[in-house]
Amino acid sequence: MIKRLLLPFLTVFAFAGAGAAQAQQADAATPDGLVKGVVNEVMSTVQSDKDMQAGNIGKITQLVEQKILPHANFTRTTQIAMGRNWSKASPEQQKVIADEFKTLLIRTYAGAIAQIRDQKVQFRPYRGTADDTDATIRTQVINKGEPIQMDYRLEKTPEGWKVYDINVLGAWLTEAYKGSFNTIANQQGVDGVIKTLQDRNRQLANAKN
Repeated sequence: MIKRLLLPFLTVFAFAGAGAAQAQQADAATPDGLVKGVVNEVMSTVQSDKDMQAGNIGKITQLVEQKILPHANFTRTTQIAMGRNWSKASPEQQKVIADEFKTLLIRTYAGAIAQIRDQKVQFRPYRGTADDTDATIRTQVINKGEPIQMDYRLEKTPEGWKVYDINVLGAWLTEAYKGSFNTIANQQGVDGVIKTLQDRNRQLANAKN
């Protein structure tokens, strides 16, 4: 279940979830500017790197850590996905869940990033204001002539805008995961969620060895 729900998110986030290190500050100061800078940076990097297209885990991991993590709020994503069960977890459990969830995403990025070729991204007009602290950026990715809806939720933090949720074809990541996490938590408790994430991470780590 987790793998099935994760793959669409990874494909999208690989296209537009990373930070544009070379983007101008003025662009990064706005949510649409950040997403546009991210798309251009990540896609151009992967399109010019045959090793990444072949799934080189070392290079892709470096790309994720340098370009994606600084511009994503995985704790907020995890909190929303956990729903009511987040408050049932101790601070220590919350940290473990967020860390394991982040590790799962990172370890699964290789396949998604390796799929980047000649996709095109269309940005819909953003009509937010300077006072906004939450924003939704709406885009379409044209893949082999087919449009794929991809929307991004970002929050304004003291460290800048952060992506915390993504919508693929009408389905928000956090909502998709909420059902899976709730089912596991109801049956096995919060520790069951932790074990499920840890087991999946071990499987991915072993598969790459």
